Amino acid sequence: MRRTDFSYHLPPDLIAQEPRQRGRSRMMVVSQHAIEHDSFANFPERLVLGDVLVINDTRVIPARLFARPKSGMSRPIEILLNRRAQTRVSVPEVWEAWCKPAKRVKVGDELIFSDTLRANVIGKEGGTVVLAFEGDTEEIGRIGIPPLPPYIARETPRDSDREAYQTVYAAERGAIAAPTAGLHFTPEILERIGNRGIEIVRITLHVGIGTFKPVKVDDIADHVMDSEQYEISAQSASRLNRALDEHRPIIAVGTTSVRTLESAIRAGEGRFVAGRAETSIFITPGFDFRAVDRMLTNFHLPESTLLMLVSAFAGIETIRRAYAEAISSRYFFYSYGDCMFLNERIR
Repeated sequence: MRRTDFSYHLPPDLIAQEPRQRGRSRMMVVSQHAIEHDSFANFPERLVLGDVLVINDTRVIPARLFARPKSGMSRPIEILLNRRAQTRVSVPEVWEAWCKPAKRVKVGDELIFSDTLRANVIGKEGGTVVLAFEGDTEEIGRIGIPPLPPYIARETPRDSDREAYQTVYAAERGAIAAPTAGLHFTPEILERIGNRGIEIVRITLHVGIGTFKPVKVDDIADHVMDSEQYEISAQSASRLNRALDEHRPIIAVGTTSVRTLESAIRAGEGRFVAGRAETSIFITPGFDFRAVDRMLTNFHLPESTLLMLVSAFAGIETIRRAYAEAISSRYFFYSYGDCMFLNERIR
C-alpha cells in the first residue's frame, strides 16, 4: 500500500491546542456500518460484564533538556531523551537521545545541564547520542520540559502540561510521549468501570520516537519502526490468558496497548508471557489481530503509523468515513483532542 492511501485534509483549527476536560471529551463510536456520537463520560456504559480493559501505565518524563553551550557556541545544546540504553555502564541513568546540533557533540564530551547534573557522551550515531548521566538524576524531572508534539503550539512551556500530558494512572517512568487515549480517564470513571465488573489490566509500553517517526517511503512495506520497550507483569499475563481461555473480549486503550498486546501474544505463540521485551511491530491493513477485540483511540495524523494501525483494525473505508464525519462534526484531533471507540474489528 502507498503512504498516500492514508492522507486526508484537516482544517488547522481542529488541531486541539488545549487538553479536553478529563472525562468530558466527545467520543465517536464506530462500527462497520454505523457511527454514533457520544461523550466519553458514557464510556463505562459501553462496556459489559466480562470485558477486559487494558491500559498502558507508562509515565511521561520531561524528556527535553538543554545543556550549557560548549566553547564557541552561542546557544544551548538541545537533548531529547528517547529511550533507556542497553549498556554495561554502571550508572543508573543511561539514555539514547536526539541531539541538536549533533555535529558539535562528540564521544567523550561532557554535557552540563545544571550545577548538580551532567552527562558523558559514551556513544554517537548520526544525530543520536548515548548519555550516561551523573550527579543528581532527580534533576531531570525538575529542569526537563515535557516534549509536547510540535502541532501543539506553545511560545513557552507551561507547568500545567506536566500533569495535563499525563494519564491519571501513569506509574512506570520512561515514556517521552503520553499514551493519549488514556488522557480522557478520571479516577471516577475508572471506579465506575470497576463497579460494573469490568476487569482492568495494566501493561507498560514506554512510548518512544518510533511511534511518531514519520513514514517517508512511498510503499509503507519499506518503513521500519524503531523499537520500544514494554513489560507485562506476571499478574497481568495471568489475567489476560484467563480472558483468552474464557473467550472474553479484550479492549485496548490506545494504539500503544494494541502494539504491546499483539507483540506479546506473538512472542508467547498464542499466550501472554510475563516479562520485559522490545517491539518494533508495524501494524498495517491485512494484519492478523490475535489479542485485541475493541479499542479506544484518539484521531491521528495523516500518513502516520498510528492511522495505519487503526485502519488495519477497523478497515480503511470505515476509518475514512469516520474521519470525514469527525471533521464535518468538528471533533478535535490529535493528542489533546477527542476520541473514538472502535467497537468492532474488521474480520
